Amino acid sequence: MNEMFLPMQVSSTALEAQKIRLNVIASNIANASSTKTPEGGPYRRKDVLFKTVMFGESAGGVEVPQVVEDQSPFRSVYDPSHPDADNKGYVSYPNINVLTEMVNLMTAQRSYEANLTMISSYKDMYMRTLDILKV
Repeated sequence: MNEMFLPMQVSSTALEAQKIRLNVIASNIANASSTKTPEGGPYRRKDVLFKTVMFGESAGGVEVPQVVEDQSPFRSVYDPSHPDADNKGYVSYPNINVLTEMVNLMTAQRSYEANLTMISSYKDMYMRTLDILKV
């Protein structure tokens, strides 16, 4: 790819990665109370892994090679009336802290917005350069 458009390519990879991250976070929040999944047991929090990809020797973007499950323990709550309670009356809830997920959501949103701003600024700068070069 033409090196002139590398900054846009780098930011576009970041936009795609943050979009995936936003979807994963939304899924975590939506399933914060899911005590039973089709696989059995409570929903397990998911997280996104990022990987650097290089465009040439000096510019790098980002990609999401995989979404992984958080292996931290489930929350255990005493509620003997719950249909998913064990024989001691405890229910296993997902390993999701909604406050942490909200902070992650805000961070991902800000990263997404920053990359959109960078693309917009670069486009404006490129267009101004073309206007200047029109003689």
